[in-house]
Amino acid sequence: MDIYESTSEFSKGYRAGDVVYVMYRNPHTYNVANIQQAAVVNNPDHPGELALFLYETYYPLNSDIAIYHTEADAEQAYATYFGSSN
Repeated sequence: MDIYESTSEFSKGYRAGDVVYVMYRNPHTYNVANIQQAAVVNNPDHPGELALFLYETYYPLNSDIAIYHTEADAEQAYATYFGSSN
């Protein structure tokens, strides 16, 4: 995961249309996490900014979300933090 000091610096590594993978925690069961595919899109609420589109919702594209360029990278991080995903 690429981490930068500010949201605008963080989002420079991404372009609208990129497909990324995120670790998404179940909001109802905090100790459950999954790897989900998400899209990087132009933020409809803040022109000129990028957002993640996941589950029909826009999320800010910043370092608060664990974002990975490949599914393999996401699975490796998942295994490090939560154990095997199988």
